[in-house]
Amino acid sequence: MKKFIFFYITIISLVSFKGNAQDSKFYVTDKISDKYAYIDVIKTYERIAEKGYKSVDLFKKLGDSYYSNADFDKAAKWYCELFAISNDLEPEYYYQYAKSLLFIGQDDNANQILEKLKQKSGAIKEKKNRK
Repeated sequence: MKKFIFFYITIISLVSFKGNAQDSKFYVTDKISDKYAYIDVIKTYERIAEKGYKSVDLFKKLGDSYYSNADFDKAAKWYCELFAISNDLEPEYYYQYAKSLLFIGQDDNANQILEKLKQKSGAIKEKKNRK
C-alpha cells in the first residue's frame, strides 16, 4: 500500500512540474512576440495621431513607448502634446516629460515642468492631510 501511495504522489508531482514548464515556455514566447509587435503598435499610434486624432490615452502611450525605448526626443514631442491637452495627469508623466526634456538639452523647460510637479505634489499632500 505504501508503494502505491508513493507511486501515486510521484506521478502527480511529475505531471505538475511538466505543466509548469510548458507555461513558462509559452510565457517566453509571448514576450518575444510582444517585443516585435511593440514597434508596429508605435507606428500605428503615430499614424493615428498624425491624422489629427488627439486623446490623453494616445499621447500617454506614445510618450511612454518612446521613453521606455530611450528615444527622448520623440518622447518629449508626445509628452508636449499630452500636456497641451491636459494638466490633470499623474506625477510620473511630469517626471518623464521633464527627464526627456533634460536629455534633449531643454533644461529651462524641464525645470518648469519639475516646478509644476512640486506644486502638484504639494497639493496632493494637502488633500491627504485634510482627510
